[in-house]
Amino acid sequence: MKPIAVVALLLVAILGSSSAFIVRENELAVLFQFGAVQRTDFGPGLHFKLPLVQNVRKFDRRILTLDSEPERFLTSEKKDVFVDFFVKWRIADVSKFYTASSGDEQLAAQRRAPIVRQALGREINSRKLQEVISAERTNVMEQLRESASKAVTELGIELVDVRIKRIDLPEEVSDSVFRRMRAERFKVANELRSQGQEQSETIRADADRQRQVLLAEAQRDGQTWRGEGDAKAAGIHARAYSRDAEFYAFWRSLQAYRESFRNKDGVIVLDPDSELFEYFGESGTRQ
Repeated sequence: MKPIAVVALLLVAILGSSSAFIVRENELAVLFQFGAVQRTDFGPGLHFKLPLVQNVRKFDRRILTLDSEPERFLTSEKKDVFVDFFVKWRIADVSKFYTASSGDEQLAAQRRAPIVRQALGREINSRKLQEVISAERTNVMEQLRESASKAVTELGIELVDVRIKRIDLPEEVSDSVFRRMRAERFKVANELRSQGQEQSETIRADADRQRQVLLAEAQRDGQTWRGEGDAKAAGIHARAYSRDAEFYAFWRSLQAYRESFRNKDGVIVLDPDSELFEYFGESGTRQ
């Protein structure tokens, strides 16, 4: 009896362990019975199934990321662009997900990628290049998510987000754009240089004009002051001459002597009756 009891206990333990399963918070579980989906509404915790008759498969319920290769699209202007994007998704209906892809994530990705690619192509085709690479990119991603989400619902998938990482132009187009941008920059630089030169000439001409005006005013004032000084000097001389004409004549003679003998090596030959000797008489008066 003891061996039979031990075997029975072992069978009960095996059957009990194969009939219980645990679903974690980050998992979705599907219960199958004879290969058909029986139940999918399992919450986190311990659950039971019929051994040998039922089996369970578990799937990741977290948000997953699908990073695709850059795709080439045409804008409404018929310009080629390479768009690098990624998709964040999760399983929304595990029963539909299993039915559509047999629970194979690679197969699900293969079916999901063309849907997202076509939706992205429609959004790019309907916009100009400037709209795609500017602030319109946010609208492109939002419209893409909405249109692609409807298409992947039948796959049991929810698109949480679609993000465009980078938009590049083909190499030949990039070179053309670079050359055009460089030409535009050179044009702007030449215009600024020309404007600077023009302003420089204007400032220089204005400075020269102001200089000429200042010199003219200074010369005018100098001539005025010189004339006033000469007038005052002439007035002083006239008043001095009018007070004592003889002394003024004597002073002028002394000035003439001083100028004559300024050069010590000079020799002056004069007639004794010359006007220079008028004041050398005995009385010291003019003769």
